[in-house]
Amino acid sequence: MSAVHRHIELNTIDVGNPPSSRNGNKWREFLFNVHDFAHLPSGRDQYTESPAFECNGHQWQLVVYPGGHLAAREDFVSVYLNPCSPGIATVTFVTNFMNKFGQKVFRRPDAQPFDAVSGTLYGITNFARRSHVLDPSKNMLDDNGTMAIIISIKEEETEALPTEFVPKNPFNNMIKEKFLDEETSDVCFEVSSSEIEEDRSKRSRLSTSFYAHSQILNICAPMLASLFESNEDRSVKVASITDVSPDIFRRMLFYVYGGSVPEEDLKAHATGIIDAADKYIIVNLKLEAETVYVKETDITMDNAIDNLLYADAKNLALLKEAVMDFLAENTAEASETISFSDVPGHVMKDLMVAFSRREETKQGSQHDNNFTFMRVSELRKKLDEKGLNVDGSREAMIEALKSSGGESET
Repeated sequence: MSAVHRHIELNTIDVGNPPSSRNGNKWREFLFNVHDFAHLPSGRDQYTESPAFECNGHQWQLVVYPGGHLAAREDFVSVYLNPCSPGIATVTFVTNFMNKFGQKVFRRPDAQPFDAVSGTLYGITNFARRSHVLDPSKNMLDDNGTMAIIISIKEEETEALPTEFVPKNPFNNMIKEKFLDEETSDVCFEVSSSEIEEDRSKRSRLSTSFYAHSQILNICAPMLASLFESNEDRSVKVASITDVSPDIFRRMLFYVYGGSVPEEDLKAHATGIIDAADKYIIVNLKLEAETVYVKETDITMDNAIDNLLYADAKNLALLKEAVMDFLAENTAEASETISFSDVPGHVMKDLMVAFSRREETKQGSQHDNNFTFMRVSELRKKLDEKGLNVDGSREAMIEALKSSGGESET
């Protein structure tokens, strides 16, 4: 078979009158040839960046992490768009891999506009498996070992750049840079993975070390901080964790340090992240994972009770609301199909609220200031605006709002 060396020029020729888009916007495509990909630095968080290019009046760079960003899963390539111009740019873009035959693959993410801030990376943390890219049978690299990435950016009306640039507060990035920094750490989590059998008489567990900083934990994750006891014989205190996998713990600890967990990771590990974040009281991470879980889960007659019991055990008010809405919409079938013998009595009030809200919606009635009929997201928003804890059951959230002097129920 003859060698394939990708050579593509993206020129557009219109035949006839092209249809106008709804807002008159067009897309510009930028092809990046990442040469000798297999031999680029591929350690965790090592990256290669493109020269800057211009689009929509702003400068951009492609940034590729051949061995993955710190927050990436093992064996994944990370691909980002980096805004280089000062200020904020509204951008809509789509990232594609192009295989050796010029075909676009791995189209991610769906094109949605957002505000990009200089110095912040935007893109896909877990874009494609490195082993997949390097596998000759997958045809991802051409015969020169070049990987091709296409960034498609929607053209927007350009706005004048601000005449004065003020850099954003660097504190969050400074904290994230200390993630897993062994040199400055004073505590260490030994997180055990699955057991391995050394011989027939004994078993041992593999463990992964996660170095951290007690001051950060005290402020951002007090429950994790409380695991460490005074140990004057060692400069670094050690705590063992055996009920969370290293992969889940890495994501949770990175979140504590101001990082974010990509939505695709939340989809893939929703219950594991919920369980860990619930136990160690990382509330916002728990709610993020719950929101993704609810969005990705179809409530059915077969799983309604399991989801309801799980929601009740973990104080997942949004998931519980979704189950209750399903039961209220399918009352007759649920009463004949589902056994409620294992359902705690205290959840019946939530079910009654779902029935009442459904009937009120049919009649066009509204209870704008009635906490009882508010959706979970509304209750959490009101609690957050008052600086109150957004975790907990519907009843706990309502009680907290009443105690804080919120709107009266009418």
